[in-house]
Order: sequence, then structure tokens, then C-alpha cells
Amino acid sequence: MIKVGIVGGTGYTGVELLRILAVHPDVEVSCITSRSEVGLPVAEMYPNLRGHYDLAFSEPDVATLANCDLVFFATPHGVAMRMMPELMAAGARVVDLSADFRIKDLDVWAKWYGIAHESPEWAHKAVYGLPEVARADIHGAQLVANPGCYPTAVQLGFLPLLEADLVDPSRLIADAKSGASGAGRQGKIGMLHGEVGESFKAYGASGHRHLPEIRQGLELASGVGVGVTFVPHLVPMVRGIEATLYAELRNPADFDRLQVVFEDRFRSEPFVDVMPFGSHPETRSVRGANNCRMALHRQEDSNIVIVSSVIDNLVKGAAGQAVQNMNIMFDFPETRGLEAPALLP
Repeated sequence: MIKVGIVGGTGYTGVELLRILAVHPDVEVSCITSRSEVGLPVAEMYPNLRGHYDLAFSEPDVATLANCDLVFFATPHGVAMRMMPELMAAGARVVDLSADFRIKDLDVWAKWYGIAHESPEWAHKAVYGLPEVARADIHGAQLVANPGCYPTAVQLGFLPLLEADLVDPSRLIADAKSGASGAGRQGKIGMLHGEVGESFKAYGASGHRHLPEIRQGLELASGVGVGVTFVPHLVPMVRGIEATLYAELRNPADFDRLQVVFEDRFRSEPFVDVMPFGSHPETRSVRGANNCRMALHRQEDSNIVIVSSVIDNLVKGAAGQAVQNMNIMFDFPETRGLEAPALLP
């Protein structure tokens, strides 16, 4: 049994962590922080957790957090990096769900997040926590940078193609769509139901802060520079991401073996499901589950391979993947606490 702390427990990723950890047999959540809701019982803010937690929100305190075996940060960017040097010095192990430690080039990070990085030492030491790529490094890490939601769906879909050098890495396109929970829980006019309902739009088409994270991961997979166009969209649903990915095959004859390449690459991965060729994965098939479900397509007389990749942005795209990383770090079975199937309808 390990003790876990959560910093920033009032957002959607925070409550998703609480939901998953409530049934994890090897974890006790010993503290959960929120500067704005100190003293408020967790179950009063989130009635779905009644009977699971007696905790109240508390001020984030490094000494208290350092007594935990693991600390999750479910905070806006810029928060974790300020606390990290002191926590790391105290020997804490951390999974950070914010973007603070995902990007290794700190000039690029500062450009996209608008502030200078305040913990460069740990930015370079952090392990990027995509288990399907970095499982061995995650196991021994003190600080794991949990991948973003869009980058998870996009990287997993492109990985087999780039690792096997089957496509032109300079011509990758990721056309992705997300539910409104991806924008977080804070009040925004653009996220009101009256604004989002009955509408569909692209955003960040001239550049989105997840682009450098996606590029960094794809370049690691390919071993060379990549050219990737990434356009996210907001769709009128609560949760879920669908990424339609396009890449140009170097040799069209390779289409005949693509299904086997994908199945072989992910055969031992507990949370990646390669569907039969020509299938259409649905976001509802992963709702509430820690799965990435994908399928391959080809249009007639085309050398473009199409990959459809779906995840729940709050689970495999955030809290579920964070728990998966925790399981790896503490030698728990990787699927522990994450075995529940998706919710239907």
C-alpha cells in the first residue's frame, strides 16, 4: 500500500484521478490540495465520490506532500515547476499531469507557454511518460511528465509507421477532435453549453501548444526531423478524442503488411487495441476507460495511409495514463485499478 497526494484536485483530471484511485487496492489518497477550496469536503464538491473519501481539500504543503510515496500534480501549467525543486530534494516521486516537464527544449516551452521555465534541471531529468515507448525509464524515474491528451492519441497512431520507416516523416497530418472537458473546469464563455452545443469548430489552426510535444515524440520514434501539421477541433460532447492521421507510404506495396505491423507493435500493450482493417473506432467505445483504440484505412489508388485513433481525453489522455505510470513506477501490475471497461451508452 502506498500513500498518494494530489495537488490541484478540483479540476476534471483531479476528480478523474480520485475516481480511479478510489478502487485501486494498493493506494491510499492521504491528501488533496486546492488553494481556493481549503476545508471543503471532497464529496461535497464531487457527490459521485460520497462514501469513498472523507478527505477535505487542504493547502499545498511541501512537507506534507513529501511524506507521500507519490504526488500527482493536476494543476495548470507553471505551478508544478515552482514546487518541484523542493519536492525533489525531499525525495518525493511525482507524476505531473501539467505541461511543465513534457518539452525538453525550454526555449520552445517558453515560447508556447508564455513564461520562462523555473526548474530547468528537472525539466531535463524528467521522463516523458508514454508507457508504450518509455516503460523502462518510467520504472526508475523520480519525475514523470504525463503526456498530453492530443499528443497521446496522435503519437500512438503514428508510432508503428515511423518506427518501421514506412512513411515520409516530413508529410504527417493530424486532424484531431476533442470534447469540451479538454478545456478544463474553469468558467469560460466559449465552453458554455449555449456556445458549444450544436456547433463544431477548429481552433489553434495557426499553431497549438501541443504541437511541439507531438513533434518531439514523433522525432524520437523516427530518429529524424518530422514535418507534422496538427489541427485540433472542438466538438459538442463532454469527453473523448478522435485523431484522424494521414501519412504517405514510401512504398505503396507496404499496405499489404500494415495491419500486421500495427498488431505486432501493440500486441503486448494492455491499453492499445488495433481493430480490424477498415474499422471506425468510436469515442464512446473508450469512454471512462484507459484504452487507445485504432484502425487503419486506405482509399482506392492512394498511397496515403489513414489511421483513426480514439481515447478518452480524461483517462488515457490524462488521469488513467498517470495511474498507469504510477503502477509501472511501483511495480504494481500495469493494469491495476484500470481494468474497468468503457461506459455504454
